[in-house]
Amino acid sequence: MDQATTEITTAGTSRARAFYELTKPGIAGYVMITAGASAFVGSSGSLGLFPAIHTILGTGIATAGALSLNQYVERDYDAIMVRTRGRPLPSKRLEPTEAFLFGIALLLGGLIYLALSVGALPAAIAAASALAYHAVYTPLKTRSFAATLTGAVPGALPMLIGWTAATGTIDRGGLALFAIGYLWQLPHVLGLAWMLRKDYERVGFKLIPGGGAKVIGFYMVLATGLLVPVSWVPTYLGYTGMIYAVAATVLGGAFMFTGVTAALNLTDARARKVFFASLLYHPLLLAFMLFDTVRL
Repeated sequence: MDQATTEITTAGTSRARAFYELTKPGIAGYVMITAGASAFVGSSGSLGLFPAIHTILGTGIATAGALSLNQYVERDYDAIMVRTRGRPLPSKRLEPTEAFLFGIALLLGGLIYLALSVGALPAAIAAASALAYHAVYTPLKTRSFAATLTGAVPGALPMLIGWTAATGTIDRGGLALFAIGYLWQLPHVLGLAWMLRKDYERVGFKLIPGGGAKVIGFYMVLATGLLVPVSWVPTYLGYTGMIYAVAATVLGGAFMFTGVTAALNLTDARARKVFFASLLYHPLLLAFMLFDTVRL
C-alpha cells in the first residue's frame, strides 16, 4: 500500500471514528440495554428474538441521533469546557452541518424503524424523549436546576420504549420501571455535576441546585431513599420474584448509604462515590430483574 492510499485510509478511519464518537456510544449502548431489559420484563420472559432485536436496535439508532444532535447544539459550550474540548466538533474533526445531517438521519431512521417493527407507541415515546431532551432539558441547562429534574425524564423513557414494544400499552409495570430509571439518574447526575461544577460554571450550566451542598445532599438522599420502595413494585405486580426484591433492597440500601454519607459532608471524593455507586446500582438491578423475571 503506497503512502497516498495509506493517508486516504487513515483519514477515512478517522472520520468514521469521529461520527462514532458523535453518537456518545457508551450512553447509547446503555440505553439499548435498558430498553431491551424493560421489554423482556414486560413480556414476562416471553420476548422473542426478533422483537428484542428490533426494540434494541431501533432505540439505539434513535438515541444515537438525538445524542449527535446534542453535540451539534452544544458545540460552542463543548469548546469551552475542559472535559468536552476533544469531541468531534470542537476539535474540528467534523463540520457542524455534517453532524446535524447525521443526527437527523439517525433520529428519523430510528423512529421509522421502531414504528414499522414494534409499533407506533414506542416510536412516539422515543420521539417524545428526543423532543424533551432538546426542547426542554438542553435550553434549561443554562437557566435553572429544573434542567436536572426534567432531564431525567428523557433519560428514563427508554424503559417505557421497551415496555410498550413488548406490551403495546403503558401500565403500572412500565411506569414502575420508568420511575426507577428516573430516580436513579438524579444522584447519578448530581454526583457528576458536583465533581464538574467548575467546568459547568465556565459555560453557565446550572445542573446543581442553589443552596449549596446541603440541598444537593437532600436530593441525593431523597432519590436514593425513594428508590428502595419503588424498586419493590415489579415484584408487587408479579413481574419479578423475591430474589430480585432482596437484591433490590440490598443494592438500594448500599446506594442510599453513599447518598447519606455525601449529604453529611459533600466532598469531591464522596460525590465520586455516589456517582460510581450509581454506575453499579442500575445495571446490577437490571441484571437481577432479568434473572428473576416471572415467566408466564
